[in-house]
Amino acid sequence: MSAPRILLLGSGELGREVVLSFQRLGAVVIAADSHPDASARAFADDSAVLDLTDADAVHAAIERFAPDILVPATESVAPEALAAAEAAGLSVVPSARRTRLMLDREALRRLAADELGLPTAPFWFAGGIDELGAIAAHAGYPLVVKPLSALPGEGQSVLLRADDIEAAWHRAAPAGGGTPGRVLVESVVEVDDEVTLLAVRTGESVAPGFCEPIGHRHVAGVLEAWQPAPMTPVALDSARSIAARVVTALGGRGLFGVELLVRGDEVYFADVTVLPHDSALVTLRTQRLSALDLHARAVLRLPVDTIMISPGAVEVSYLPGARDNLSGALSVPETDVMLFPAPLGPVGTGRSRFEVVSATAPTVAGARERARQAAQALRGNPLTGSTT
Repeated sequence: MSAPRILLLGSGELGREVVLSFQRLGAVVIAADSHPDASARAFADDSAVLDLTDADAVHAAIERFAPDILVPATESVAPEALAAAEAAGLSVVPSARRTRLMLDREALRRLAADELGLPTAPFWFAGGIDELGAIAAHAGYPLVVKPLSALPGEGQSVLLRADDIEAAWHRAAPAGGGTPGRVLVESVVEVDDEVTLLAVRTGESVAPGFCEPIGHRHVAGVLEAWQPAPMTPVALDSARSIAARVVTALGGRGLFGVELLVRGDEVYFADVTVLPHDSALVTLRTQRLSALDLHARAVLRLPVDTIMISPGAVEVSYLPGARDNLSGALSVPETDVMLFPAPLGPVGTGRSRFEVVSATAPTVAGARERARQAAQALRGNPLTGSTT
């Protein structure tokens, strides 16, 4: 059997881990990225520097490397290049259509709410400050204003009064990526948890498999995530039903990160990510196959399993600062640390990870406490409380 050739479009820190997951399964990986110092390029079998938003540049890379499979690892890939490659018979994972929809939150939300009938928070779309003000006057406060295409939390604001409208518009509209000049407006829904449900699919005719739900929260430049997130049996069934419907509608294969809002037995659809965001890093410790390994297997149409081997938690920091006590952090039982070099992009955009601290324990509460204490120790803060 000849080794499959994979062109990975996007080669940052997590791209490096994706490269290794593919290589362990015998694939030849070509890593392409817009930045010459992208981490994955040093680990790949071949590499290229190109503007991923330039359709001609992406097409030239396809001609040069003749891959069997295209795997976007970032949302910043020209969707028209992926569509043309798929139309020419090249396998695009998960699919060109899904990648396009991930860049257009308006089309995705209308698919979920209008075509699939999935429960969502009440929402509207605004094309200017005046329209945003009219929506606020009609819907009332508070409201959440989001870009139509951005990383989770990027460009997002909460409207509490009319005086917030102009600032919220200017914060969200420039972050809209491929859909400038329009924003998503949502009513605030009181929820217990924000949850990511990872769904893995190995082919069009294969029902998706699900990992245990991942809870997460983002506070002051730090993402905390834990697995499993506690959910009632009714809520978990609803979450899997919602994820299965949206994944089937999007088509293709690979790993899908379905973002959900949970309140008791009620579950609301929020988003689907091209690749699961950083909350999925908890699976590096909690599952037999991490999210990245599951994605690689699904891309190559290989058998998968979603077995969780231990409760766990991570803290991901996007804030620069001292990291002087690695020994102290690793002295906390069942912990691990991943440190990243200086960011390739501007600091403070939410795109640059500085460290990932992970921990396991017999319980989720114990794992979260261990991750918190290890993160404090790493930055030179004294440990408090038990570390067992």
